[in-house]
Amino acid sequence: MVRQKEWAIYKGDKFLFIGSTNECAARLGVKNETVRYYSTPTYWRKLEKRNNWDNSLIVVDLSELDLID
Repeated sequence: MVRQKEWAIYKGDKFLFIGSTNECAARLGVKNETVRYYSTPTYWRKLEKRNNWDNSLIVVDLSELDLID
């Protein structure tokens, strides 16, 4: 079985939850592909153009974070 990525989900600056791709998709009511799309540079550029981060869904791939030991 392939291990799924862990995602941190935010609504603007407010933290909502952490979960796997399947868990996040189920809680958000979207497809797995949509969760992954929300973490792409393309989606982030769209958000920058809107200039309204307060009500935007932000998805962070936790495996890409540099953690301090």
